[in-house]
Parts: sequence; C-alpha cells; structure tokens
Amino acid sequence: MDESLEIFLLYLATERGLSTNYQLSTRASLERFFFWAQVTAGITQARDVNQKHLHDFLSSEKRRGLATTSLKLEVVALRIFFRFLCARNMLPSDPAEKLPLPKLPYALPEPLSLASIDKLLLAPQGQTPLAIRDRALLELLYACGLRISELCNARLEHIDLKEAIIRATGKGNKTRLVPIGQAALKAIEEYLACARPQLVSPKSGAAIFLSIRGHSLTPARIWQLVSSYGKKVGLEKAIHPHQLRHSFATHLLSGGADLRIIQEMLGHASIATTQIYTHVDQSQLKAVHQKFHPRG
Repeated sequence: MDESLEIFLLYLATERGLSTNYQLSTRASLERFFFWAQVTAGITQARDVNQKHLHDFLSSEKRRGLATTSLKLEVVALRIFFRFLCARNMLPSDPAEKLPLPKLPYALPEPLSLASIDKLLLAPQGQTPLAIRDRALLELLYACGLRISELCNARLEHIDLKEAIIRATGKGNKTRLVPIGQAALKAIEEYLACARPQLVSPKSGAAIFLSIRGHSLTPARIWQLVSSYGKKVGLEKAIHPHQLRHSFATHLLSGGADLRIIQEMLGHASIATTQIYTHVDQSQLKAVHQKFHPRG
C-alpha cells in the first residue's frame, strides 16, 4: 500500500495541483488506515481491502473520539484514494465507493460588525514599520476577503497599485483578480513606500508582508497579530483572520452586491459555498425583526 500511496500523492501534486498542506493531510489519513489495516487485519495490499474493513476502521476512529470534521477528512481521503486506484486499473473494484460522508453540524460563519471592523482596523497605532505593516495587512484582509494562505503567498508582482487590484492564488492553485478599496490601497502604498524598505534583508524574497527579520510572515504569525489586535481594542470574542473574510462577504451582500460577484472575489469553485452568506444575512434580518417589531 505504501507504493500505491506514493503514486497517488504524486498524482495529487502534479495532475491535480493540490496544496502541500492538503497532500500532507491526505497522507496522514491514509497512513493511519494502512497502520490499522496491517495491525488489525494483516492487510498489506490495497486490493485486499473491502468495504467492511473501511467501516470498521472509521468506527474505531469514532470510538477513539475523532471529531466529525476530522472523520469526514478521512472518509474523503479513502474515497479519492481508492477511486484513483480503480481508475488506474490497479484495483478490480472500489471498496470505498459507497462510503457515506459524516454529516457535519451546520454552523454559520461569524462576521464582525462594522463597528468592530472599524475598531480592529484602527488598532495598529503609530508610524513604526511594524505598525504601518499591520495596518496594511488588516486593511487588505478585509478589503479583499483573502484567505490567510493567500496573504502569506502574496508577492510584489501580484499587486497592481495603479489598477488597484491584487492577484490571489487560492485552493487548487486557482488565481483570481480582486479589487483593492481606497482605504486599503492607501495603507498598502504607505507600507510599500515607507515601511517595507526598512524590513527588507539580504535574504528577503518578493513577499509583500515581511517580519522584523525580513522573512515572509507565517500563517501562525498573522493569526497571532489579528487576535492580539482584537484583544487590544476590547472585542469580546477571540478574533481570527478568517472572520475578516466572512465579514468581507457578509458586508458586501448586505450592501446589495450580487452573489455571483462575491463568489468570484472569494474564489469559491461553487456558488453553493458562497450561499452560506445568504443565511448569515437572513439571521441578521431576523434579529432586527425580533428587536424592533411590536410582535417580534
């Protein structure tokens, strides 16, 4: 099974163009199954796996307390792995074909209010290089609805200040052009002109946002920055970068933007993913109705 796994991961990387993180997650899920199959059933070849083995493995994962979201990732990994082997005629039939996906609890994203957004964007005070950088970083996250990975991977050649657009590379290496609002554009121009030159080191690459040592900012550091600024301005709940993406979409929808346009700017492959924001908007409408209607 180890050999078939390597062939499969090579396919994910070269033909599907999926991210390194996705490949690592899929590898981890499949290696857990391989270990279980060998220890529990003495199976070392993918062709010896049947549907009962897969169900027994997932049941054991559930018993050990694996969260539903993690269990779903394991089911997806098993399904695409065995589907791949069948497509390459490495298996006579697909034992994972009818493997059901666990149902996840429905959770609406939590956008920030406009007042909270204003507080957060004003949190980095002063004219130090890091304060200027952080203002630009927060403004760009909210103005463009970028994923944290897209912000980390943003390079100087991806941004066009004259046209006020940024080229973001999202899931599956799909690129899109996103407009930059005036407030964010002003913050980015100040950062690139006044702060970034002071952060650049001989080893700096073309990443837009740099650390104090001149390295590209990591997702963990950006998460830490957003969270700390949320606490600094007294926001009640812990803030994370993805909430700025949720807020970007929700506020556009509330302002009357077309859902298809929001889908394009978020980089969603399916309109169904973007439609979650219609539910957020409806929940806000219900809250207003209950608060202000005489019989709400």
